[in-house]
Amino acid sequence: MEILSLITILGPTATGKTRFAALLAKKINAEIISADSRQVYRGMDIGTGKDLNDYIIDGEQINYHIIDVAHPNEEYSVFRFKTDFLQVVRKIIVQGKIPILCGGTGLYLDAILKDYFFVEVPENPELREELNKLPVENLSEMLKSMKKVHNKTDLEDKNRLIRAIEIQKYYETIDTTKNQIIIKQSVIFGMHFPREIIRNRIEQRLKNRIDSGMIEEIKKLMADGVSAERLKSFGLEYKFVTLYVEGHLSKEEMQQKLTTAIQRFSKRQMTWFRRMEKQGIKINWINGELSDEEKVNYALKIINTFSFEERK
Repeated sequence: MEILSLITILGPTATGKTRFAALLAKKINAEIISADSRQVYRGMDIGTGKDLNDYIIDGEQINYHIIDVAHPNEEYSVFRFKTDFLQVVRKIIVQGKIPILCGGTGLYLDAILKDYFFVEVPENPELREELNKLPVENLSEMLKSMKKVHNKTDLEDKNRLIRAIEIQKYYETIDTTKNQIIIKQSVIFGMHFPREIIRNRIEQRLKNRIDSGMIEEIKKLMADGVSAERLKSFGLEYKFVTLYVEGHLSKEEMQQKLTTAIQRFSKRQMTWFRRMEKQGIKINWINGELSDEEKVNYALKIINTFSFEERK
């Protein structure tokens, strides 16, 4: 069981979350834990906006975590993210510093703020053999007696039923509070711009990324053994630039389609954050058009209403 104080900085793409997090971290003796599902991969730098210079403030390196921790051919799951988060946050707190969770991947943010329970459940061949002898109806009733089932298809597919029962029975044998997170103090900031400005920032940032070598980055990843299909599975920049490299899109088509896709992605992120608010999570929205100093001062006023005992 982990008990901690946590600051979170979230927002849609192209809102300057990382720079703001680093500026704030320098003021309050904090370290940053990235919540970005693509920045975990090594070599995927320009396309993911992994500008490590953002973590240097007045010549001082702000420590960051959960970036460059996996090869692009590896599967990096939300389960692994939460495991990595727990390992990192323990070290930060032991050092007397405050953890700042920063990113735009809603599922990763929820995994921490809502304390999703994850555990790797091994297969149980004996149990599976026993359950496989039962009809779907019996398995369905058994699962419903063990947990609340939200997805109807879980009650109709025999293999899914068996796996779900296997997981529930495994949970009965372990301490489900082992990796529980209790956040005793939580402050969440959201970076926000008017929609038109966000669109302009997305267009300009994409142009900068292309000019900075994003196409060459993806060609290098392919040369290093990352398949085109794997790159396309990452979506956005990696999908559309790979299609361009393969000759399926012209450069102009690639830029147009990619710009539209990123803008839609930004809207989906905001929908996720609004849903978080409806579920009772308070987000203090910060106008992205404020100066760096004004943003930091606004955040400090709110943070100072809490004790944040880890802070020196």
